[in-house]
Amino acid sequence: MQATLKKAPELRIQTWLNTNETLSLAELKGKVIAIFAFQMLCPGCVEHSIPQAKKVYRLFNSNDLIVVGLHTVFENHEAMKEVSLRVFLHEYRIDFPVGIDMPSSDGSPNPMTMTAYQMGGTPTLILIDRNGYLRKKKFGHEHDLMLGAELASLISEQHLNNGN
Repeated sequence: MQATLKKAPELRIQTWLNTNETLSLAELKGKVIAIFAFQMLCPGCVEHSIPQAKKVYRLFNSNDLIVVGLHTVFENHEAMKEVSLRVFLHEYRIDFPVGIDMPSSDGSPNPMTMTAYQMGGTPTLILIDRNGYLRKKKFGHEHDLMLGAELASLISEQHLNNGN
């Protein structure tokens, strides 16, 4: 995938929805993580990324792969508050954990996780391997077959600390 791997930045989450746990990359180490960054008013997210995330969540074993939604709002902030997101998640039947990206502390419209990953917008797909390395960051929609092949490849890789 990439010649030089770098550790994935930790998620900076204001609130977690659809989970009673506070998820962190450190705690999820040992599993492949697929993060689908979206905004509920983003047409590409609603048409492509969210349905794809729901398919991945249903089709892959949670012992190997964790699907996380990241609601990262960089525009129309007033229209995309937590109360609206809760309704959106219910209406679109989104069951996987969704984190609300932490607002910027410096007044920037871009929230903290979006900035840490240098995202160009939404939808953005982020893949993190079992060892916590960032393996893919793609702005825009990824084809289902390509994503499935990449996930299968990452799942088949062994964790560095498992002795295999």
